[in-house]
Amino acid sequence: MSKITGWDMKGTWDSKGAWDTEGRWEEHDRPIAGLSEAGLWRMRQVLAGHVGTGAVPGLVALVSRGGDTHVEAMGTMHAGGTEPMRRDTLFRMASLSKPVTATAVMILVEECRLRLDEPVDEWLPELANRQVLARIDAPLDETVPAARPITVRDLLTFTFGFGAVLAAPDTYPIQTAIHELGLDTTSPGFGPDEWIRRLGTLPLMHQPGALWQYHTGSDVLGVLVARVTGQSLEEFLRERLFGPLGMKDTGFHVPADQIHRLPTSYAHDPATGELVVWDEAATGKYSRPPVFQAGGDGLVSTVDDYHAFYRMLLNKGTHDGERILSRAAVELMTMDHLTPEQKTEKDAFGDHFGRHGGFGFGMAVRTHRRDLASPGQFGWDGGLGTTAYADPAEGLTGILLTQAAMDSAHTPRLHRDFWTTAYQAIK
Repeated sequence: MSKITGWDMKGTWDSKGAWDTEGRWEEHDRPIAGLSEAGLWRMRQVLAGHVGTGAVPGLVALVSRGGDTHVEAMGTMHAGGTEPMRRDTLFRMASLSKPVTATAVMILVEECRLRLDEPVDEWLPELANRQVLARIDAPLDETVPAARPITVRDLLTFTFGFGAVLAAPDTYPIQTAIHELGLDTTSPGFGPDEWIRRLGTLPLMHQPGALWQYHTGSDVLGVLVARVTGQSLEEFLRERLFGPLGMKDTGFHVPADQIHRLPTSYAHDPATGELVVWDEAATGKYSRPPVFQAGGDGLVSTVDDYHAFYRMLLNKGTHDGERILSRAAVELMTMDHLTPEQKTEKDAFGDHFGRHGGFGFGMAVRTHRRDLASPGQFGWDGGLGTTAYADPAEGLTGILLTQAAMDSAHTPRLHRDFWTTAYQAIK
């Protein structure tokens, strides 16, 4: 049973005990393996400082190395409220859904139900025989034929020719069309078949394989998993991933009897920088099953559930002796697959998308040492305030979950400080 090391009720570090996964304190006689007590104290102080300034109402942070795990839960569930954050608080994972969806696809690849470099036309005929915009600002009828079909690899690496347009709304005709079709929302009012049908009415923005473009590939992969398996995306994930990993609290909505564990989600007022409510808990979008289970940003989870997923990846595909993916599959997922030409748009956005250097399957891969993280570190960030990475060189996993969006300088600064203190805590 993994141990959760922590602070006693007086705020004093106790290295002779640990919280077990059922919330019970157990005594032990050995020091924390792999993590510095002084470093973890510094982490707590830094994180508490961000909560104290109101940058985020609350947070749950986890750092693990070797057989020990340290968790901090601080602040409140709601701005101005009194209900404290807890280790089992549920969070909107946003784009931390993407590595999970990529893993589901790789399970199907390993079963030879999908093949990385074969066209997806058989399962997604809506995306067959594509036309491609002559240029990104062209009218929708100014197109050329696609040079080749879209493959599973294109979707996994976000290079299938369609994605988020990193420009102001309605800069280009394709953006207007995306909005009019309802394809620019994270919670469309139509199901996956209708979603992919609407997507198939639009031309691609770029030739398949030409350029990395954010997000849409993961949503397409979610539809692909459902088509191949004959199950909903959530059903397949529960059967093949969440169940084996013990991720009992992860899904696409929060049941009514658990909704009290979901904090309010906040964005920032662009004029004042103040927190404003983006999504309520009891009446919000995650309080009911979605019509469209979005593989790109739809999951809700806890720090312990998501840690089980990352621990499996860090362990080269195994969890508690059970193999989820082969070692080769995990290594393939967590290596850089992009050419310099494909990275042009990604790298143009600097710290937001380009700081890692590379991109694997549904997640970033660090190719250079820019800060304390090692090359080979993999993971991603979620726009609603979440971040999670694993570092094979250090055997380190870090997860920080907040309820404040990444739409101001405050939350990214908190994330950077978390990662700095996570690495300085290595013994």
